[in-house]
Amino acid sequence: METPGSIAFHTLGCKLNFSETSTLARLVERDGFTRRDFDEKADIYVINTCSVTENADKECRQLVRRIRRRSPESFVVITGCYAQLQPEAIAAMEGVDLVLGAAAKFNLTDHLKNLSRTGSARICSCDIDEVQDFHTAFSQQDRTRTFLKVQDGCDYSCTFCTIPMARGRSRSQTIPKVLEQVEHLAKEGVQEIVLTGVNLGDFGISPEGKRTHQFAELVKALDQQAAVPRFRISSIEPNLLHPEIIETVAASSCFMPHFHVPLQSGSNTILASMRRRYRRELYAERVAHIKSLMPHAAIGVDVIVGYPGEDEKAFRETADFLQDLDITYLHVFTYSERENTPAAEMTQVVPVAERNQRNKILRHLSYRKQMVFQEAFTGSTRKVLWEDHEKEGMMEGYTDNYIRVKTPYRREWANKIMDWTI
Repeated sequence: METPGSIAFHTLGCKLNFSETSTLARLVERDGFTRRDFDEKADIYVINTCSVTENADKECRQLVRRIRRRSPESFVVITGCYAQLQPEAIAAMEGVDLVLGAAAKFNLTDHLKNLSRTGSARICSCDIDEVQDFHTAFSQQDRTRTFLKVQDGCDYSCTFCTIPMARGRSRSQTIPKVLEQVEHLAKEGVQEIVLTGVNLGDFGISPEGKRTHQFAELVKALDQQAAVPRFRISSIEPNLLHPEIIETVAASSCFMPHFHVPLQSGSNTILASMRRRYRRELYAERVAHIKSLMPHAAIGVDVIVGYPGEDEKAFRETADFLQDLDITYLHVFTYSERENTPAAEMTQVVPVAERNQRNKILRHLSYRKQMVFQEAFTGSTRKVLWEDHEKEGMMEGYTDNYIRVKTPYRREWANKIMDWTI
């Protein structure tokens, strides 16, 4: 395009993707593009993709078809993890004009200026080993809650995961720079910051590959700075959730009593097959430590069902383990084969119908756990941060320990932290 036009964004996947999309949108607006909602007519549509599950891939294809039906003359740009992993497959989709890999997406404006109709999609990608820079990103859709990216990439080699191939090796922002960004967000009126990353607990490795910090140091520095009233830790591996971090959060006035700790399986046999870096006993220890210091803390869990080799005994181990754990809710993922991963080559395949049935069982368990947790606090008073979104005359907020509450919408309450009786 010779001159900046209108542009719309859509995000698939994790909160890290969400923070990066928000940053890309601010960059192109600064360069003269006019932001549109994704459901509106725009000259350019940018889809920031995920590739953790097969559904994310399918959703990308569906979005491209929707854009073609609504606005066939518009340009379509695909970036994100799916674009890095499968650039040729995306370029072959009818309606796609440009595919940007991991190294190219933060140069979005330059690529948009060179957009033209050529009859085929242009690919700007690279070997993931060449991706070394750390790019700052944070969401800023409203002032209530911001997702701040402090870490990117992953050095782990879990057998089911494509993220290291899509994101590159682990690298992080520096602590002084994070503190500076938090000061900026505080001045913008942000009330809560969620720290995000691909492998957040591995925070502290410079783009040059040298470890300069530990995540526990970042947590302590932010707690001492206390520039915003509330921080949350988005997701952290159990082997990296060191007791020091738990103890800092327990003593903090600004870190919320809320942890999200991936488990993936409650079977040590399956954990070993997945190449996870812990056993279920360590996971249980971490949960027990959290609850001993913060009985009111919310604990979320990621779990995968239907992984190759997960027979009925292994699944029952997982279900029983989760039943006995003092956790709050589950994010349940049905295993799907991902190309170029070791797990995709394994022969002990669980039938898809059985995978889906196991997903349903654990989602029911999650609902029961969440109801028990919420009922335990009925009648108690906790701090709630109200969000500035009106839906059917109501507004929502979250307590410090991540219980969602609703009340009739009052604009003057938006972005305010208030005592609230649950």
